[in-house]
Amino acid sequence: MTPLFIGFIGLAILFVLLLSRMPIGLVMGLVGFAGFAYIAGFNDALGVLRLVPYETFASYNMSIIPLFLLMGAFCYYSGLSKDLYDTVHTWLGHFRGGLSMATVGACASFAAVSGSSLATAATMGTVALPEMKRYKYDDRLATGSVAAGGTIGILIPPSVILILYAVITEESIGQLFLAGIIPGALEAVFYLFTIYIICKRNPLMGPPGPATTFRQKIVSLRGSWVVLVLFVVIMGGLYLGWFSPIEAAGIGATGAFIFAIARRKLSWVSFKNSLFDAGKTTAMIFIIILGAMIFGYFLAVSRLPYELAATISALPVNRYVVLAVILVFYLLLGAVMDSLAMMLLTVPIFFPLVLALDFNAIWFGILIVRVCEIGLITPPVGLNVYIIRGVAKDVPLQTIFRGIVPFLIADVFHVALLIALPQLSLYLPSFMK
Repeated sequence: MTPLFIGFIGLAILFVLLLSRMPIGLVMGLVGFAGFAYIAGFNDALGVLRLVPYETFASYNMSIIPLFLLMGAFCYYSGLSKDLYDTVHTWLGHFRGGLSMATVGACASFAAVSGSSLATAATMGTVALPEMKRYKYDDRLATGSVAAGGTIGILIPPSVILILYAVITEESIGQLFLAGIIPGALEAVFYLFTIYIICKRNPLMGPPGPATTFRQKIVSLRGSWVVLVLFVVIMGGLYLGWFSPIEAAGIGATGAFIFAIARRKLSWVSFKNSLFDAGKTTAMIFIIILGAMIFGYFLAVSRLPYELAATISALPVNRYVVLAVILVFYLLLGAVMDSLAMMLLTVPIFFPLVLALDFNAIWFGILIVRVCEIGLITPPVGLNVYIIRGVAKDVPLQTIFRGIVPFLIADVFHVALLIALPQLSLYLPSFMK
């Protein structure tokens, strides 16, 4: 059998094992090791197994992941999520659908310090759903806005999934972070407009809350200014070249720690919980990365990605047709797989094809992350939907999925805009020093 054929067999075995619910990191590592051993020899495969873990985790660049996760944990345990929601609620709560709008705005703000869609959805669901229930919001709008708003977490920097894309493709983490700002902000705007249309057509779905004075609006900023400070310091420092992404992560974690202490919200127990949560998530991500790296060596010796790139790029079709097929594949895969695993599994296969078609790697990274976000709310898996189901136990799962539909439509228009106007993603990185 040729190495290329072995590559296809390895992919087939991989998906079969994934359907059996084996851990993605373990599956990629096992298939990658076995495939590499079959093609290159058992001793060479042992050499990969001996070198890859050390070379991967000894890399200085990998320290950015636990530092940003720690920053998000400190912000969570300091009660920042509640303050963010209260602030946006004060400014938008008096509009029709204002509480749902406030939820999306708070999700976008919390995403700037969390970098995790699941954490954003779980946190904001706990804060926002009881408030919307109190004002008699329709369950579809309430749960749909939280589930969709939570997806912004992996696009607005700092984002763990953007970091992983940079690690796999060897692109600039700083440029990817800057590239996610405008698309992330536009995503929130699309969701706000969707809520406005829903409540315009049926005002009973999102009754307006009490009006607030301008003084109350200004006072409400007191508890949430730290998000703006952290975001400006991190992104401004990267943009101006004052520090590297890893230094930015350290500054962010330190700033969040100081803020939590200053608020007197960080007890010894919550401090230990912050370290434990960040460490546990880091370990999970690192295991998946290790499996992906070993699987990447197998793909390299099988030459599957390069043969695929050469074959498809030679087809007499417009390159945007190929891009559309790739994005549809991601949508289908996102319906049954976690976005992190999907990114690590597919990017090594599709990235050579993207380069062969002369697409910008930074722009493609933003597109893929955006489509991965859609996968978080797409049936039948839709991890964000199940997170919200765990918070809103009295709301049927089908009701939440029905509430997601308008936001999925908004997602399609948003992705189309990002494809039509690549400069929305590339404008800020072009000025990076």
